Amino acid sequence: MVKLTIVGRANDGLPLAQGLRYVNEENGYLSRYRQQAEFILQEISKGALTPSMMTILIDHCCFNFLVENGVVYIVLCESTYPRKLAFNYLQDIQKEFEKFDKTLIGKITRPYSFVKFDGIIANFSRQYIDTRTQANLSKLNINKKQELNIITEEISIILERRRISETMRMLPVSPQNSASSIWCSPSLEVIAMKWTPILIMVITSIALLGAGLVLTDDYIISG
Repeated sequence: MVKLTIVGRANDGLPLAQGLRYVNEENGYLSRYRQQAEFILQEISKGALTPSMMTILIDHCCFNFLVENGVVYIVLCESTYPRKLAFNYLQDIQKEFEKFDKTLIGKITRPYSFVKFDGIIANFSRQYIDTRTQANLSKLNINKKQELNIITEEISIILERRRISETMRMLPVSPQNSASSIWCSPSLEVIAMKWTPILIMVITSIALLGAGLVLTDDYIISG
């Protein structure tokens, strides 16, 4: 069964539209999965999830997402729902979404404000709820011999990877980096390391030469 659908922008992770709710579940249940879908959308926008098609396992369900032309299409299904049918559903939504003006999509600034597309998602979702309908069985039979080369991963692994990334970002700067910051840039540091010894030698030579001239003058005067 198709439970939740979200369409969002890949460049900034902004959710644009969502499918309507069709099952009698508590708000907290649906809200939790929507937060997970929004997290996946953000990971895609940050480049942490690079595949254009992927399945993410969570509890007894799974997220399937499709990235096409800068737009992310995410659907939550039961784990028993045929994956080929889920991606067929996403492709149908994608084709319909691309009929809209892309400049209009780029101007949206508020989450889920593209409500015009919510009704379209609802229509497609109703068509894909029951896998036993003749139309859906035909879609499965047509694609029966086609194997989907799709990466599958657990949501817990993705969450842990994000946690490690955030922890690494908060670590203090290493001494090597601190030394580089004195010169403001690595290139300036290289120049300083190259010419500083030469400059010291020149200054030392001038100082010794000056001291030698002073001693010579004193000797002449004394003589």
